Amino acid sequence: MKGVPHPLHRPALVLVAAAVLAGCTAGDEEPAPGPARSLEEEFVSVVRQALPSVVEITHDGGVGSGVVFDGEGHIVTNAHVVGTATAFDVRVATSSAVRRATLVYSYPVEDLAVIRVEDTAGLVPARFGEPRDLRVGEIVMAVGSPLGLEGSVTQGIVSALGRSVPEPPDPASGTPGTVLRQTIQTSAPINPGNSGGALVDLDGEVVGIPTSRPSTRGSAARRRVSGSRSRRTSPGTSRARSSTTDGSCDPDGPRWGSRSSP
Repeated sequence: MKGVPHPLHRPALVLVAAAVLAGCTAGDEEPAPGPARSLEEEFVSVVRQALPSVVEITHDGGVGSGVVFDGEGHIVTNAHVVGTATAFDVRVATSSAVRRATLVYSYPVEDLAVIRVEDTAGLVPARFGEPRDLRVGEIVMAVGSPLGLEGSVTQGIVSALGRSVPEPPDPASGTPGTVLRQTIQTSAPINPGNSGGALVDLDGEVVGIPTSRPSTRGSAARRRVSGSRSRRTSPGTSRARSSTTDGSCDPDGPRWGSRSSP
């Protein structure tokens, strides 16, 4: 009959009416955020903390990422990112301004290097965490400039700890082959250009320096993902080392978070 809803349509009408009534009776009450929304807000907070401390590093040989180590302009990155270059252009992920930087030292054995920017205005040093507190399964984020896309963020978990990762010689950057020991394996996607950036935990602290280079095993297109973990993998910067530009450094290697007194 015209104007009478078909019986098959009644459930839909009832559901719509129920939704309208629920909206009317809810008043001004705000629904409690669910676990997913809370985690999302935590991710956003971590990214806001991390981005101002991550930079894009460019030179004639390529592009990579770095992490601001202190207010004096020292930036931690990978040795294969700096290669044989001694001068660089640096951009903070949250700014388009270009700063000039020079090499302080490179430590290819750990695939780490330190450069220093001339203009330190507004630099935000990263907070470095204690990597020994890291656990398999923890959520981490990789922040850097993959494929030249500065300020990019990817997310994953700590897949394994204590990995030994062989790195083949890289003629393009002039770095020799080495074996990175006590590294973090993570499921966070890492692409060329991410190298030297920050691997951060949900406290916003840097727990590793991602590296992306062709693996010696499997397809050459695959990229091995690792973040430096031991105390020897993030260089402390002293005034004495700041004047060193010939690649020499402490024979025991750089130390995580250690700094010399002025």
